[in-house]
Amino acid sequence: MANLSALRRTAIVAGVFYLATEITSIPALLLYQPVLRDGNYLTGADADNRVLLGGFLELLLVVACIGSAVTLYPVVKRQNHSIALGYVCGRLLESAIIVVGAVSVLVAVSLRQDLSGTADAGNPAVAAIERSLVAIHDWTFLLGPSWVLGFNSFLLAYLVYRSGLVPRAIAVLGMSGGALVTLSATAMLFGVYGQSVHTVLALPVFAWEVSFAIWLIVKGFKPSAITAIRSPEVAGHTPLPLG
Repeated sequence: MANLSALRRTAIVAGVFYLATEITSIPALLLYQPVLRDGNYLTGADADNRVLLGGFLELLLVVACIGSAVTLYPVVKRQNHSIALGYVCGRLLESAIIVVGAVSVLVAVSLRQDLSGTADAGNPAVAAIERSLVAIHDWTFLLGPSWVLGFNSFLLAYLVYRSGLVPRAIAVLGMSGGALVTLSATAMLFGVYGQSVHTVLALPVFAWEVSFAIWLIVKGFKPSAITAIRSPEVAGHTPLPLG
């Protein structure tokens, strides 16, 4: 009972981390809009605190990404150690790319504060720097929270599908959604279509993350799957330490 309780806590923590990735990432993107979409951030109305709050939320997003991987690794590695390790490394790569994108936006804040009230604020060269910083963020958003995210989602969903830790429907949603968003990001990379189409194609992976998080928080890992993984009679598995 104590061991199952420990695993239940692990499921809740992992679910909270996964839910936190959605709670932080979407508001952060909205808070970044004065930099990303207005086109005149350096000379426009003061929105520094809003953008800085977005940067802080992305730091929390990075913590949630790494936390989810570290929390789930001891559980899913018993299904396939190499794939589980690949998932953790992919999550770290995704987090690193997110940090690069956040830094590019925060540099724009520093640039605005340094040039505020000076004649250089309207300099075409400065405007070109601002556009470059926005381009860096846009590319990191495509590569990290889209391409790499889809790859990571597929790996984790495959592991939980094989182990039966959550309902198969949720795992299939993760595998299909992860593959779809990675393929969509690849299409965007080569200019096949724009952000609006990609956003629609990213909805399945969003649904996977939310449903996976809620299931872990409310229900936890399926006891029958844990028993199967722990059983030494199951071919290819070693007992799962729950303590």
